[in-house]
Amino acid sequence: MRNLFILGTALAMSLGFWSTALAQPPRQPHAGEIAAGLRRLGVTGSVLYVAAHPDDENTRFLAWLAGERGLRAGYLSMTRGDGGQNLIGTEQDELLGLIRTHELLAARRIDGAEQMFTRARDFGYSKSAEETLRIWGHDEVLADVVLAIRRFRPEVIVTRFTTQPPNHGHHTASALLAAEAFEAAADPKRFPEQLGELKPWKADRLLNNVASWNLKPDADMSAYVKVDVGGYDPLLGRSWGEVAAESRSQHKSQGFGVAAERGTLLEYFTPLAGTRPKSDLFEGLDLTWRRWSGTEKVLQAIDEASRGFDPRAPHLSIPALLRVHEAISALPGDNPWKAIKLRETEALVAACAGLFLEARAAEPTAVPGGQVTLNLVALNRSPAALRLVGVTLPGGETVGSGADLADDKPFKLSRPVPLPEDARISTPYWLRKPIAGGLYALEESDRALTGRPEGEPALTVGFVYEIGGKRFTVTRPVVYAWTDPVRGELYRAFEIAPAVTATLDRDVIMFPNGATQSVSVVLAAGRADASGKVRLELPQGWRAEPGEVSFQLAARGEERTVRFQVTPARGAGERGRLRVVVDSGGRSESWRVRTVTHDHVPPLTVRQPSEATLVPFTLATKVRRIGYIPGPGDRVAESLAAVGYEVTLLPEERLASEQLSRFEAIVVGVRAFNANPRLAHHHERLMKYVEQGGRLLVQYNTNSFVGPLTASIGPYPLEIGRQRVTDETAAMTPVKANHSVLKNPNPLVAADFEGWVQERGLYFASKWDDRYQPVFAMNDPGEGPLRGGLLIARHGKGTFIYTGLAFFRQLPAGVPGAYRLFANLLVQ
Repeated sequence: MRNLFILGTALAMSLGFWSTALAQPPRQPHAGEIAAGLRRLGVTGSVLYVAAHPDDENTRFLAWLAGERGLRAGYLSMTRGDGGQNLIGTEQDELLGLIRTHELLAARRIDGAEQMFTRARDFGYSKSAEETLRIWGHDEVLADVVLAIRRFRPEVIVTRFTTQPPNHGHHTASALLAAEAFEAAADPKRFPEQLGELKPWKADRLLNNVASWNLKPDADMSAYVKVDVGGYDPLLGRSWGEVAAESRSQHKSQGFGVAAERGTLLEYFTPLAGTRPKSDLFEGLDLTWRRWSGTEKVLQAIDEASRGFDPRAPHLSIPALLRVHEAISALPGDNPWKAIKLRETEALVAACAGLFLEARAAEPTAVPGGQVTLNLVALNRSPAALRLVGVTLPGGETVGSGADLADDKPFKLSRPVPLPEDARISTPYWLRKPIAGGLYALEESDRALTGRPEGEPALTVGFVYEIGGKRFTVTRPVVYAWTDPVRGELYRAFEIAPAVTATLDRDVIMFPNGATQSVSVVLAAGRADASGKVRLELPQGWRAEPGEVSFQLAARGEERTVRFQVTPARGAGERGRLRVVVDSGGRSESWRVRTVTHDHVPPLTVRQPSEATLVPFTLATKVRRIGYIPGPGDRVAESLAAVGYEVTLLPEERLASEQLSRFEAIVVGVRAFNANPRLAHHHERLMKYVEQGGRLLVQYNTNSFVGPLTASIGPYPLEIGRQRVTDETAAMTPVKANHSVLKNPNPLVAADFEGWVQERGLYFASKWDDRYQPVFAMNDPGEGPLRGGLLIARHGKGTFIYTGLAFFRQLPAGVPGAYRLFANLLVQ
């Protein structure tokens, strides 16, 4: 299955819309895109762009490289963005990384570049490259960057960021790694385990793409290499600035929708290593077939195919493309562009024939040992003479056809296909193993996938066809398609699912004061007539009632929720692990399923062992009734409800009519004022609530030149800055040792600030009225203390609190001290 997209990938590469997304079948290019693909056949150059996160890439430069110059462009992102925040949902960590992976793939489908990653995890904001490389593991991530270079073989490598701080540590580290890999990829002594099919690769030059956001309007740019990336392509009817804006706007989880740009768009570059261009980015580089001897016939054939193209009758170019294919096939096997251009040519042949090939599954999933019905379609939508020789089904069975595809009449085949008993359960390959440290750990069988955006499909079908006396094989992933009454026809990847999944309602289960907790498990059938028993495996001394539950699920997809009462061991004080086990069909298995559904990405599924963390802890609460104004990417409300608070959600439209006085405290979710400017209209009412004796706790909001915070959030002047403390172990020094926050109702000790995740806090207050009282001072190593992370002010009879402390991470992660501190804040 290594040549999974022998047609689809090459077609996308040659026509300027690249995608390896398994759930998205290649679309038929229009005549303008085919013409661009013909032109691109003569270009043999590639550029690799290197940065740290989804959204760091310069989409207008990538669009210009692939579209205007016809180059193979790639974006290597060190991470999948899993440590950021989420503007569109509550997904965090690995689920957020999965969303951003597909947002990047959607962006690449538009701007025409290819997407790559390393195994590095986005562990959150870092203030230094040293910290970043220590957490990631310098040598491991460097090996991944070298691997990407040796696979992609770029003539030019471009960094988004410089090696000079101050900057996000991930940004600086990406530039340092690119510079080191520029040399290491060419050295056969470095990472020799990669060599075999891959060879050492020496890129010609390393450049830095100067950050435009740091440029002053009157800056002298004469020392830089200048490129205008704002051209217009009449074949596509779009400028590269328009393409780039659409591409960048795919980063929806970050709220990065941008307006289209038209006209001149200048980008600037600094040579860093290798040959140093002075006036043109590709100065001194021959990026055509002419750089190899014996390619005259290739050049001639490509020229004839391009000149003879008729956009109203693309099929007439097929004989010329077959001559291009023959000429490229005659080149020596060690030519680095031979295989790539052969695939591109085959893709163009199929595009000119309007060839449609698809393998659909009758159901979205099937189980190991079961079967799935595949519905295959082959359709020639041109007058070209084309014959379908046959198809190869999953498992290797070949079905002969010999059918001539003509007159726009499809060949159809429906066939049940058995699945092996040991078929692998579908899940993103980098999420199969438990997550720990700075790198995603891969199973040995997945090591070859390192850096790929996605794994291999569950099933594939091979189509063999003949045209003009030549035989080609096209491999298609099996997909599932359905019709949504609003959005129309939609696709998702076909997947192998467990016979029964048992999904816990929480990843972390809190047990305040030794209380018994109800634990819900959702059983879901991957096949019909699934029956068995479900039970919990618990640490020694813990109890579950009942001990096991029998179940019967008649139909595939049927669900049933079962509940257990779980009681901690007497005196339990340490974290433990719970595992749900399903005994069914002679097997004992543990699988949970988590799904991600947003309109801008295909349905995404993660299947992992069904486990949860058990956290026994002491917690005193004096407040019960809480009103919660939700923010984006916010799971604090559900975390509070899970430990006994009565939480009522207060979306903005409810605030005007709600009787606020019935709440003992009101909490505002993270970035709520950023995400919903209308909250500013309720400021006066919220301040009145405080003045009359209420407690209002506002969690962090952002404030930057891109998105300034214009709303008032407190009773007195308060300015939010960009200060943060990224060291989750930073000392929390009380400003006043006897402050009631430290004592009531939970006496806080040093252990309450242990075990925090990712960071202490972010977007601290930078300036505040004297009536606000700071509670803690904290700092990252080598920096001065910050006091704006938690401010408390009395207003009338009540209390207002602003906090940048990252409760939105700590509470879902089950940090006991964060719960105790939050409980204390709610009674101030």
